[in-house]
Amino acid sequence: MIVVCGEALIDMIHNGDGTQRAVPGGGPFNTARALARLEVPTAFLGRLSDDAFGRELAGLLSADGVNLDLATIGPENTTIAIADVDSEGFAEYEFLVQGTSAPNLTPDLLPEHLGADVNAIHLGTLGLVLEPLASTLVELLRQEHDGRMVMLDPNVRAGLIPDGEYRERLHDVIAQSTIVKASEADVAWLYPGLELEAAAEQMLQDGVCLVAITLGERGALGVHRDLRIPVKAPEVEVVDTIGAGDAFGAALLAWLHDHGAIGTKPHLEREELTAALDYACLAAALTCARAGADPPWKSEMVSASGRGSTG
Repeated sequence: MIVVCGEALIDMIHNGDGTQRAVPGGGPFNTARALARLEVPTAFLGRLSDDAFGRELAGLLSADGVNLDLATIGPENTTIAIADVDSEGFAEYEFLVQGTSAPNLTPDLLPEHLGADVNAIHLGTLGLVLEPLASTLVELLRQEHDGRMVMLDPNVRAGLIPDGEYRERLHDVIAQSTIVKASEADVAWLYPGLELEAAAEQMLQDGVCLVAITLGERGALGVHRDLRIPVKAPEVEVVDTIGAGDAFGAALLAWLHDHGAIGTKPHLEREELTAALDYACLAAALTCARAGADPPWKSEMVSASGRGSTG
């Protein structure tokens, strides 16, 4: 089972006519749903509210097949992200977090140990920013990462805490990670002044096994051992990019799961890494082709692959 740790929240998206619509979101929430839709055993570890939005978030996770045994529920209001989507479908966020549900995961709400069936941990986004959530997850990772695959998706949200503190925390987590999936912008923020490949090579030197960098409409770059694999993104008509990176990371993990490659030191050949990245890019593209974070089901991936949409 893969445990996805972090926040579930509501994205308030401007419609362009002065109105807003409420859309379930949060990077870990999206990732957990995407993994479950790709038929990977998945659990969500985070804090949910007992308000109407929180019940909606829990219901959607359950409906997609995500196990909620590790989630906790409290009286805080659901965390809100205000998403501003530009004319090309790219989203920027402002977060309303004070006193809300997502940050309020404390150590006493965690299980004493994760079960023996947990073979991978995924974390990132606000889960490594907001307190006490961030400190709780860093401690969980310290205790539980041995013998398990760890994927970090930093999904950097600068400006919420001091940059120096934030970078130090992320670099500490990178050193404990098996896979780092990051956007081009994430890498530029984490390693200012370094080119993408140089930054990826630094992560490998720090102990990461596989680095996957998303490049938007240009596809992705995989860096693993001596392999440097660029892949193209399928062409789709972009509605928005909300949840695309989360779908990419989930699909990469799903490919590894389906091919028996979940482990602390996966070893992929060129053809395998290319196939994994193609699968991840397809999931991201299908997510971009519809509104909000609505990741594809496995049947949709099979259908799209059969049409030759992997490029």
